[in-house]
Amino acid sequence: MKLPSLFRRTPFRLTLLFLALFATAASAILAYVYVASAQEAQARAQSQVQVEADSLTAVYNARGVDALNVALIERISRGGSYLYFLTDKTGQKISANLDSSPIAAAPGATEGQWDTFRLTEVDPEGRVKRPQGFGVEMELSGGERLFVGESMGDTEAYLARLTQALWMAMGLVLILGAGGGLLISRNVERSMGRLNRVVTAVQEGDLKARAQVRTSGDELDELGRGLNGMLDRLEASMASIRHAGDAVAHDLRSPLTRMRAKLEVALIDADSGKVSGVEALEVALAETDHLLKTFNTVLAIARLQAGGAPDPVVFDAADLAADMAELYEPAAEDKGLEFSAEIERGLMIEGNQPFLAQALANVIDNAIKYTPSGGAVMLRARRRSSGDIEYSVTDTGPGVPEADRGRVIDRFVRLDNSRTEAGSGLGLSLVSAVLEAHSGRVQLDEGPGAYGGFGPGLRVALVLPPATGSIA
Repeated sequence: MKLPSLFRRTPFRLTLLFLALFATAASAILAYVYVASAQEAQARAQSQVQVEADSLTAVYNARGVDALNVALIERISRGGSYLYFLTDKTGQKISANLDSSPIAAAPGATEGQWDTFRLTEVDPEGRVKRPQGFGVEMELSGGERLFVGESMGDTEAYLARLTQALWMAMGLVLILGAGGGLLISRNVERSMGRLNRVVTAVQEGDLKARAQVRTSGDELDELGRGLNGMLDRLEASMASIRHAGDAVAHDLRSPLTRMRAKLEVALIDADSGKVSGVEALEVALAETDHLLKTFNTVLAIARLQAGGAPDPVVFDAADLAADMAELYEPAAEDKGLEFSAEIERGLMIEGNQPFLAQALANVIDNAIKYTPSGGAVMLRARRRSSGDIEYSVTDTGPGVPEADRGRVIDRFVRLDNSRTEAGSGLGLSLVSAVLEAHSGRVQLDEGPGAYGGFGPGLRVALVLPPATGSIA
């Protein structure tokens, strides 16, 4: 038979385990209290009996057996818990409140023999009781035998009441503990049920479902916040993937249209004899290569936006800047540009080096492409006062108007002064995607300003956080 879910919850099982441990500990404490109380009662009874026996022995030694008999009769008549039994030399009872001595002392035992025993008593309601007794029997100097003891019925009754009270208290605690365990389990089941419903809804495709977070700040709230954070990232990733597919389809529409138009013109020119078939195929191949490059760039941007930079490693940003300077300096000189580099060392960053190299290459390539012959391009790698690492490329080209700097990093955006240059308008879009994937940012500012027919120029800064643990 399968138990209800409430009884199968971990909090309820833990409650039962705690109650079992508590019951074990309580039983041990109860046993200790009972044994300690019984031993204390026995020690007290022995002390009292010893005092009483010494008192009666003193009476006997001072005034004889008759005085002892009178003393015993007085004590018996007053009642109480003490027990007495006095016999003469022949063993005949002289005075007593017992039918017989419960202890058979050895002959000549003047020191007295101690022992415990059971008494038979009848209470006022007619019930027979057998309380425990404790006493000593001794032989007096004249040959008489005296037994002095005490009934421990009152002590046993007290211990019984104490034990009953402890058992009732433990039972009450167990009942309250079990009830508290059920209440806690029910609350946990409700909270976990809400989380399970969120998980089920997400499994069924509802990425908007979120866990309800209370204000208690307990583990369930932490779990709910963690689950909501995970779902937020999952929803953002799914949205990025969907957006990537839509973007690829949308962004390739114009290149495909342009490619079809050029192929159609090439076909018409080939039919009319203006160009040969080989030339028409060369046009087709060039447009295909351009389309593939555009597609790969759009796909790279979409992947970066969806999944971030893959395979990050820690490396010196100065090494990458030096490699880029060595690579692009000949190209700048071929165009008649002055190329210079200022690179600090020890600029440790963490990221995907090929992607960052592609981003920096795009910025340098744009600077060389749009800077007229006779201008200058400068590459810098430095650490900002904030601790961030910065690549910057400054040129003396036409620059970008301040109003357009916010949208120039969007895909397929090309300004009027760049229409005459080949390109798809994806260079800075890829740069922005790479920096966002590395928790960085792109900043566009005016260059050195207009001078000698050049400018105002453009300064593009790629700002990256330093690697964890790097020295600022």
